[in-house]
Amino acid sequence: MYTDNDILFPHHAIQLLKRTRGALFRQLVERVQKLPEAHEETLAFMLMMVKLNGCLPCETDSFRAMRGCSACAQQTLKRFKGSDEELLQLFEKALQEVRQFKQLRPELGIVAGE
Repeated sequence: MYTDNDILFPHHAIQLLKRTRGALFRQLVERVQKLPEAHEETLAFMLMMVKLNGCLPCETDSFRAMRGCSACAQQTLKRFKGSDEELLQLFEKALQEVRQFKQLRPELGIVAGE
């Protein structure tokens, strides 16, 4: 009855977002999907998507959750009124948050960027 849904935006869904926006966003997705899950840019992308999608208040029995995280994320990006440049700014802001967190919790093993 229910899809195999996650609590927050999952790593495996990143690759499915490649064709939802323009060239700048596609380049970001292509770069991030090649990185390890614990890489700071991957975590920043996932954090950005959690915020955009509104994952925190999502309930497992909601319509969005039953459709699955990938479908929700694709719909969110298609409905996003801003430009790809604005999405990249949101990504950079999330990356700053991840880097700040990484300094506070180095034992978590978040991989630094190149």
